[in-house]
Amino acid sequence: MILGPNGAGKTVLLKVLLNLLPYSGVITWAPNVRIGYVPQKIDPDRHLPMTYKDLFLSKCKIMKLATSRIDEISESVGLTKEMLVTPVGHLSGGQFQRGLLAFALIGDPNVLLLDEPTASIDEPGEEHIYELIHRLQERYNLAVIAVSHDLSFIYRYATRVLCLNKRKVCMGSPQEALTPEILEDLYGAPVNYYPHDHSIRTAQQ
Repeated sequence: MILGPNGAGKTVLLKVLLNLLPYSGVITWAPNVRIGYVPQKIDPDRHLPMTYKDLFLSKCKIMKLATSRIDEISESVGLTKEMLVTPVGHLSGGQFQRGLLAFALIGDPNVLLLDEPTASIDEPGEEHIYELIHRLQERYNLAVIAVSHDLSFIYRYATRVLCLNKRKVCMGSPQEALTPEILEDLYGAPVNYYPHDHSIRTAQQ
């Protein structure tokens, strides 16, 4: 998991891992790595007649993949047949995000990069998306690198946490890297976090 305040470079780091931005240094992936990516936020045009079925078929055609797994992948993220043929601009935030996850899974990735996967979803839907991501991770044997501000999700599922700010970097297990002192240094203010919280709250908020 990647954690840090706005402007710390979390999205930039993911784009560098995808080789979408210039960088110095060396990034070494395993030879057989296949990466799926879910961006932070996309605002679909409500007037665009494009559906997720259109997008999935187009990706399969571009990547020269069989379309036989579209139904299975759609089922795995909870997209119904009706949702598949609904224009993307008319889907709810949670439905749209499930479609983005399915789109990323086409091509059988073994690494999934997620940039704040609940950024466009209301709070009641956040827990469902995080539980879905965990189920997909187990079902498809995925390594997940996710940017998230949800400490409950991080404590529950993360094995390693990378904390970024403009001054320094820290890394470790959630218990090692997310102490109250480190979080206060990271965000520049005391962080109020309780086990059932679904976000970071600083004393300034």
